Amino acid sequence: MQKITLLSVLFIGLVFTSYGQKFGYVDTEYVLNQMPEYKEAQSRIQELARSWQDEIKEMIAEKETMYEALEAEKVLLTEEMIKERKSEIKKKEEEIQNYQQKVFGYEGLFYLKKEEIVKPVMDQVFEAVSKVAKDKKLQIVFDKSGDLVMIYTNPVHDYTDYVLEELGLGDKNDTVE
Repeated sequence: MQKITLLSVLFIGLVFTSYGQKFGYVDTEYVLNQMPEYKEAQSRIQELARSWQDEIKEMIAEKETMYEALEAEKVLLTEEMIKERKSEIKKKEEEIQNYQQKVFGYEGLFYLKKEEIVKPVMDQVFEAVSKVAKDKKLQIVFDKSGDLVMIYTNPVHDYTDYVLEELGLGDKNDTVE
């Protein structure tokens, strides 16, 4: 009788553990570094950055030339001419700052181009992760290489709509059952 009870408890324990969620993780940085497409994308991004930096260096050199010319000719110029030249130099400095912001600032050309170039490679990785997660019956996959980020979740376990409903932002008809 005791053996039957013990076997029953073990069997029930095994059944309940088989219903547990399976988690996994992927080191996307390692995966990306193994992909030739990613290495090519990185070199394209570096090339773009170099060309924009060269443009900015040229603009700075031009501004420096303007300043040196002003200093060299200062004794021959009137106060008004000096103010005019300083104003031109100030405009050039602002132009350089605006260009730097446009290219390298938050959501600047560099950021947008980097996203555009890397996105197809990242999409390949995420598709692969999704396929592996489905094949291995994983419910959640974390990215080991960065901050703790879920890169795949089984939509059955998405409670976003319920949270929106709780906050009064969702429609009951749109919730996932």
